Amino acid sequence: MNAAGMGNRIGGPGSLSGKRAIIIGASSGIGLATAETLLVDGADLLICARDETRLRAAADTLTGAATEGGGTLAIRACDGMDGSQVQAAVTEAAGETGLDIAVTVPGGGNYCPVLGYDDDDFSATIDQNVRPTYLMIKYAGLAMVKSGGGSIVATSSTAAILSSPFLSAYCAAKAACDQLVKVAADEVGQHGIRINSVRPGLTRTGATDMMFENRELMEAFLSEQPIRKDGEASDIGRAIRFLAGPESAWVTGQAITVDGGHTIRKFPWLEDVARAVAGEEAFAAIDHSGGAKRV
Repeated sequence: MNAAGMGNRIGGPGSLSGKRAIIIGASSGIGLATAETLLVDGADLLICARDETRLRAAADTLTGAATEGGGTLAIRACDGMDGSQVQAAVTEAAGETGLDIAVTVPGGGNYCPVLGYDDDDFSATIDQNVRPTYLMIKYAGLAMVKSGGGSIVATSSTAAILSSPFLSAYCAAKAACDQLVKVAADEVGQHGIRINSVRPGLTRTGATDMMFENRELMEAFLSEQPIRKDGEASDIGRAIRFLAGPESAWVTGQAITVDGGHTIRKFPWLEDVARAVAGEEAFAAIDHSGGAKRV
């Protein structure tokens, strides 16, 4: 899970001892890597995802980290799009003493030309990314108001700030997430609550495995990264752990970009990928002169 030669501890043994935490979207990828970083530092953690079978498998892989850190690990099936389920999960994670850390990971999107989206699919992509962030901010925030503060971390994307051709819905959604984080942090700071986001670059997770297997495609990304290294879930997990814990006590309303420097440069032109994913019919109406033209 960890990058070669790098550990997963940020604050040292016991630095999160007694802290109660929740992660929604923790059964794989970034959520699972983040769970390890919280557990190894001693947090009492509830991991959540829609699929309970996958959650149990994830918990099995985290047993060593929980034992090392000395905290507790529990699981709960939860759909990050369902407000009542998020509220119930937050209540369980908070227990009798209150919630200290909340992390939300769910989101996603597919390639399509901006003029070719189905209207409802565009809106669904916005909701898929913004709604889980809002629900976690709302219910974790309410719990943290009662307990005197805490830290909420959302998972954004470099797409929030980088023009990513053929990902316009996803870009718009992640930009909305970052702005939501900023405004919410402004409102709730008076209650001792910090809210931040992490913007991953292209990161190896279960959802991106096929992209990483295509080394020609990966070279298009790596050529735009000053640090020519594949992004790993542990790279993002450590950044989330920093924002979640006391090491970032004077940081709120921010988005930390973790991308090997990709946003210094540009997003590759991936028309072939977009055509394969969206289908030629999505391009048909704008394809009168040989395809989408790069300006």
